[in-house]
Order: sequence, then C-alpha cells, then structure tokens
Amino acid sequence: MTDQDNILQMMADMGQRAKAAAKSLALASTDAKNTALRSAAKKIRDTVKEILVANAEDVAFAGEKGLSDAMIDRLLLDRKRIRAIADGLDAIADLKDPVGDVIARWDRPNGLNISRVRVPLGVIGVIYESRPNVTADAGALCLKAGNAVILRGGSESLNSSRAIHACLTHGLAEAGLPEDAIQLVPTRNRAAVGEMLTMTGVIDIIVPRGGRSLVERVQNESRVPVFAHLEGICHVYVDGEADPQKALDITVNAKMRRTGICGAAETLLIDDKAEAIAIFVVGALLDAGCEVRGDSKMQSLDDRVKPAVEADWKTEYLDAVISARFVHGVNDAIAHIAEHSSGHTESIITEDETAATKFLNEVDSAIVMHNASTQFADGGEFGMGAEIGIATGRIHARGPVGLEQLTSFKYQVRGSGQTRP
Repeated sequence: MTDQDNILQMMADMGQRAKAAAKSLALASTDAKNTALRSAAKKIRDTVKEILVANAEDVAFAGEKGLSDAMIDRLLLDRKRIRAIADGLDAIADLKDPVGDVIARWDRPNGLNISRVRVPLGVIGVIYESRPNVTADAGALCLKAGNAVILRGGSESLNSSRAIHACLTHGLAEAGLPEDAIQLVPTRNRAAVGEMLTMTGVIDIIVPRGGRSLVERVQNESRVPVFAHLEGICHVYVDGEADPQKALDITVNAKMRRTGICGAAETLLIDDKAEAIAIFVVGALLDAGCEVRGDSKMQSLDDRVKPAVEADWKTEYLDAVISARFVHGVNDAIAHIAEHSSGHTESIITEDETAATKFLNEVDSAIVMHNASTQFADGGEFGMGAEIGIATGRIHARGPVGLEQLTSFKYQVRGSGQTRP
C-alpha cells in the first residue's frame, strides 16, 4: 500500500468516525458539553510542563525550517499563553448553548405554528497553520455548538497540537461523550489537506485559518463549502478631527501589540489636514521599532520613513512594517480602503460623529471600528469566548466565527391535523 493509499484510508476512517460522533453530539446535553470543556481546561493546567516540552520541539523544528520571527511568535507557547488557552475553554463553557435556541416563532392563519431552531452544522474541517491555540479554540467551539470536528494543524505545531488535543479527548471521555468528536490529523503529509477538501458527504464545511497560500488553495480546490478570508489588510484612518493622543495610542497598538495576527493594522491613512498629528503618530511608530513606508508627503515628515511602492498598499506584512499615506478627508479614505482592503477590519479615529457614522456605514468590511484598535478583531474580545477565524465572505458567517456561526437552523412545524387544500 502506498503512502497516498494510507492517507486516503486514514482520512476516510476519520471521516466516518466523525460523522457517527456528530450524530451523538448533536443530541448531547449542555451539561455534558460543559463538563467536557471544563475537564479539558483542567487537564491543560495540569499538564503545562508536558505542553511546553512539546512546544519546544515545534519551535526548534520551525527554526530549522527558517520560519520568520512573526511566525515563530504565533507558534510559541509559554505559561501565560497556555493559561489563556485553558481560560478560553472555561469561557466557552460559560457561554449560552446555541443548539435548540428558537430564533423565531410565528403562527399562520391556518393554525400552524412554525419555529426556526438552531441546529449543529454537522462535521467541520479546520485547516490551520502554526497556532497551537487554534487546536483548543476550534475543538471547543465545535463541541459547544454540537459539531464534530477534524483538525489539521500546521506541520510546525504538530507536537503542541497533539498535547493539547490529548487534553480535549480527556475532557470528552470524562463527560461520557465520544472521543471521535474532536480528531486531529496525525500526520504532516500535505496530502491529508487535499483529501479533506474532497470529503463531500462527510465534512459539511471547511474553515481555513492561515496565510494567503493556504486559504487560496482551500478556496480553489475545496468541493466542500468554505468559511474563509485571504488576508488581513487592515486600515487605520486618522481623521482631521482625531484626538492626537487617541490617534497615537490606537495606531501604535493596532500595529505593534502583536504584528503577526490578522487583525494587525497594515496601512495607516491620515487626513491631509492633520499633519501635526501625523508627525506625532508616525514618530511614535518609528520610535517603537516599526518600519514606515510612506508616500512623498509622509517621507517629508521624518527622514526615517522609507518610500512606499504600489505593492505596499496591498501587502499584509505580519511584521513590524506599515504603509502610510495622506488622504483628502474621509471620502478619500473610504475610497482607498475600497480599492485595497481585504475586507477584514478597518478603524477610524475621530471626534467627529458625522465622519465616524459615514465611515461605519460605508466601509464594506466584516468589522468596522470607531476610536478602537483593530487588534480587537477577535471573537474573545467580542464576547464570543473564542473564534475559529474571521470570515470576510457574505454567506452565512461574516466577521468572527463563534458559536452561533457554527450552527445552521431547521424549521419545526406544529399542526393539529391541517391538510393543504
């Protein structure tokens, strides 16, 4: 039997076990799901040392492969990040169970009572890169929403993901739920990804979480519906009526808090009436160690600003680099975003409510903010407990993909003997 045959057999087996587990999980009680999550969280806290050892192996492997510092930061776990992973599971357990929620109910003149009720999607495939925390977030969210999940993490995070996955299956066993409800593809072989994308009739939806090449491959090859975004080319627009200190604090945080996440700002737009604020903000970015690539007017503010080229306006740096240019008011900013944004997250900094409202209404991105850092583009920060990713499409889910977005609905119709004339 060839390696390809082994992959096909392995994935087919995982798919059938996931499908069987999904049927059981769809009927599981809220208490059982919450018990599984809390038991998994406790197991993560109890096995911090083991998870750190596994992660150290992954970091060494990533270093040998020549991954960038930003990518290694995504991969790296420490005690604080592991504690946050466990806390995230408890937070999901605290959230309201969406399954069975009655979204709407109405009566018809003929006496029929119709309800629209939330139900699980079924089996979800999650394909992600170097973030081991996604193993916990995705597994926990799918579980709470009543879905089985097949996780395929990045090759660099395999050991960390295995250690975290073991804690999740421990929680399932403790709660008496099928351990096949959360499965982790146990190989670095990329053929497993290709196979997942063709598993129609088994996997109901694919969620890719990673860089452009991964997401493009999934969108181009998948025969299964996809929740996806290609990139996080996020903009901060500093309006002429911005508070200077807010502009500085928000912009530096949006770019530099964590440069390797999809919610990091990649382009700074500043109203050409706000040159004094621009000097203040651009200087702060440069002083914080950020490379600024600007238009000619931006370069004139500080000799440390490098010239921007056309490609910079469509680049997701995922690093301490930002493109910056002046625009002529909020309309020009909206036009620039419409042309160059990936539809992820944009923020306006202004004290002018009219300009803010115009920006919020007219910018066509999944998340639009006023006087807030783009780094809040996160399901946990939205009160969802966690997220699988940020969807920038327009069908079913948009923005953070949390519990409700991992459900569909069905109609329940109650009658008293009605027949249709």
